[in-house]
Amino acid sequence: MKFETIAIHRGNQITDKNKPVVQPITLSTTFEHGNEGGVLYTRANNPNRRALEEVLAALEKGSDAAAFSSGNAAGTVVFQALEPGSHIIAPDDMYHGLHSSMVNLFGGILEVSFVDMSNLEEVKNAIRPNTGLFWVETPSNPLLKITDIRKISDLAKAQGAVLACDNTFATPVFQNPIELGADIVMHSSTKYFGGHSDVLGGALVTKQTNPFWEKIKMIQQVGGAVPSPFDCYLLCRSIRTLAYRMRGHAQHAMILADFLSHHPKVEKVYFPGLKDHPGHEVAASQMTGFGGMLSFTVKGGAAEADAVVSKMRLFANATSLGGVESLVERRAAVEGPTTKTPQNLLRVSVGLEHTDDLLEDLDQALG
Repeated sequence: MKFETIAIHRGNQITDKNKPVVQPITLSTTFEHGNEGGVLYTRANNPNRRALEEVLAALEKGSDAAAFSSGNAAGTVVFQALEPGSHIIAPDDMYHGLHSSMVNLFGGILEVSFVDMSNLEEVKNAIRPNTGLFWVETPSNPLLKITDIRKISDLAKAQGAVLACDNTFATPVFQNPIELGADIVMHSSTKYFGGHSDVLGGALVTKQTNPFWEKIKMIQQVGGAVPSPFDCYLLCRSIRTLAYRMRGHAQHAMILADFLSHHPKVEKVYFPGLKDHPGHEVAASQMTGFGGMLSFTVKGGAAEADAVVSKMRLFANATSLGGVESLVERRAAVEGPTTKTPQNLLRVSVGLEHTDDLLEDLDQALG
């Protein structure tokens, strides 16, 4: 089956004798022993979570998936599954929440080197004998850097290390890291999978069910950071329209990026769909679309960037991304004093409003 068909049917598993068209929500926390599905307790398994995990694995072309209560929970489990003393190579430009997890939760337990993952020589120079994980985020958050997954995969295989890729920005609509050599794919399903800014979730998908994956599944069950049946239902519901929403997000982002790149009040635009983006060729080789996220720097500093945000009418000044509504955020203000993000950078999650209205709003806000 093609992507759109899998998205609509694989996560819709009907067990109700009344044959509803849409899978019902199974809220029971416990199940009778000996039932046909082998379900025992909702922390360990649930019909709605099983449906979600199956559709996620199918869309990412993996062998199995594990759903979690948030993207941070999903990523943190990968770090937790590593042997103490293991070394991680991670992007110097990556999602702030998982950066904090590496530093604040695993400092002293794991070693981490933050490097420019788009620079292969930097990655090579960071490898140590105890390197056990290469963590890739492409496109990155918030500078939209592009990492060549195939080349990092070669390094990981030579090292005998795990390659995990945060595919939240691209989604499997535009990029399949497993086909490019990744061992594990991570998602904040809160974002484009959810698509409506109303459900929290995370997910991991594995290429193969090896001992490392079995450890991840054990932590999922024992740790219990799993999504509720209702959250799983909402995600399966939203995934049905994922392919069509992503095409709209990407089309709109390209239009806005082109507009911003010619605006006299804009210093620089970060969007891999622009041909002058340093990662454009690599992105074009491993992605079928450039996604719905972009960042740009306003001429001036933090005050000038904040002034632009304050004048916007359609772009909500809010954290997160991937919803149908457009969001904008001065990212450095959220990341805190240790951030390396430029103070005048605005990260934009381009929504599905009409582009004429979005362009008009941007133009008046920039003055």
